Amino acid sequence: MKKYLLILFLLILNQLSAQEKVESVMTLSEYLGYVKAYHPIVKQANLVINESEAKLLKARGAFDPKIEVDFDKKQFKEKEYYNKLNGTFKIPTYYGLEFKANFENNDGLFLNPEANVPTDGLYAAGVSASLLNGLLTNKRMASLKRAKFFVNQAKEDQQILVNNILYDASLSYFKWLMYYKEKEVYQNFLQNAEFRFKSTKRAFMEGDKPAIDTLEAGINLNNRKLNLEKARIKLVKASLELSNFLWLNDNTPVELQDNIIPDVATLNNVDTTLNIALFNNADFDIENHPKIKSLEFKIKSLNIDRKLKMNNLLPKLDVQYNFLTQTPRQGNSFNVDNFKAGINFKLPLFLRKERGDLKLAKIKLQDAKFENEATKVTIKNKVNATQQEIASFQIQNNYITSIVDDYGVLLKAEERKFFLGESSLFLVNYREAKLIETKIKAIELENKFFTSKADLFKAAVFTIAN
Repeated sequence: MKKYLLILFLLILNQLSAQEKVESVMTLSEYLGYVKAYHPIVKQANLVINESEAKLLKARGAFDPKIEVDFDKKQFKEKEYYNKLNGTFKIPTYYGLEFKANFENNDGLFLNPEANVPTDGLYAAGVSASLLNGLLTNKRMASLKRAKFFVNQAKEDQQILVNNILYDASLSYFKWLMYYKEKEVYQNFLQNAEFRFKSTKRAFMEGDKPAIDTLEAGINLNNRKLNLEKARIKLVKASLELSNFLWLNDNTPVELQDNIIPDVATLNNVDTTLNIALFNNADFDIENHPKIKSLEFKIKSLNIDRKLKMNNLLPKLDVQYNFLTQTPRQGNSFNVDNFKAGINFKLPLFLRKERGDLKLAKIKLQDAKFENEATKVTIKNKVNATQQEIASFQIQNNYITSIVDDYGVLLKAEERKFFLGESSLFLVNYREAKLIETKIKAIELENKFFTSKADLFKAAVFTIAN
């Protein structure tokens, strides 16, 4: 009974061990989904929007109502020199107007006569306005408008940042796939080399083959082992590079396990994954490109700054008018007979600072417009060049596929001739080496094709669904 239990335990252990080594495919779509959901740089890109929204909130704070209280008292040698209290409630508006209510109560032996008020204090209600410089546009208004544009610009920049990391992640996946396929090629041909070496050695022992053939078969076998080891270390490095983009939700990096392999059928779904399956140059609207939209918002923001600097050329004329009363609860107590008014006028004679600021604002605006136009041309040419490159790779792939098939036929024919004694091991190895070389070229060409697809994804800035 114990013997049967031991056998059952060993079978279960062997099955569990085998399950651990079962290869699991990670598709490009699954991989990019992990990157988009958990990569720290993607999360960092989301902070751009949070920052812009915080700046918008800060700009809106310039229009918040304010309460100000100013209390000042001086007492010396049992004498109250003065006791002054001034409280103000202000309501800023979008344009250069500000409404305010004020309460003032002062007393003391050495009070300035102009500060004398009734016993119960003096109330005031009025408005202040900038009639020239600052009426239609001012620093407060400009900051709010720029902050709104910055929020929209940040959303476009965030999409570009996310797509950049997805682009880099895609290249790492394609490199991982390329080295995996290369390793598989060398692994398969290693088995051929081992079989050929054993067959040649057996034929030599039977006297059918010369000793030199066993030496050549051994050299070929070691070459295959060498190439396989080189391919293996490339695959390891590519796997570690791929792991840089794999993270868990709690910002924990993940190392790619050995039993995880790439999807060898990536070619069939790369367009769908990168969302470029229906891309058409004729339907491509450059104005909807996130980079162009970001630059447009930047231009609008700089235009607001230009208008503000132009407004600063106007003279500064601030006026204020306040109704005064000591009985604010009586509505008719506010009349034009009791008031406090003032006018402030300021005009620099040469306006050199203001003219210099305006000139700099115009230069920045023009620079942004030039950048916008140059970027449009660059993007259009990049998309067009990538499209032509993809079309060329499709043609090249047809050629390389045909060449691989033909070399495969030549190798099989040469092997048959060899075992019939009509060929040499040298020719068989030569045919096989050319087939391996062509297969590797086909894999490298496929990788370049994938890279061009990723370039199109980056140039046109598509979005990948979660």
